[in-house]
Amino acid sequence: MADIEIYTQDFCPYCVRAKALLQQKGIGFTEINAPGGSAARAQARERSGGKTSVPQIFIDGKAVGGCDDLFALERAGRLDALLGK
Repeated sequence: MADIEIYTQDFCPYCVRAKALLQQKGIGFTEINAPGGSAARAQARERSGGKTSVPQIFIDGKAVGGCDDLFALERAGRLDALLGK
C-alpha cells in the first residue's frame, strides 16, 4: 500500500470529500492539520510546489494536488494504481 499524507483544515468541505474517497476505498492515510498561517500549511505549500489551498494530498511523497485532482484520478481509472491497489 502507498503512504498517503493529506494536509487539511477544519470545516473544509473539500478536505472532507477527499478523505471520504480514501476511506471508501479502504485506504489509510495520515492527516496533517494545516490551518492558514501554520507551519504545517507552509510545509504543504513548499512540498506542493507553491499551492496554497487545502487539501494537499501526497502519495508516496509525490504531490498529486487537491480534492478535484484526486477525483480526476479516480474518474480516469488511475487512482487505484497510485494507491497500490
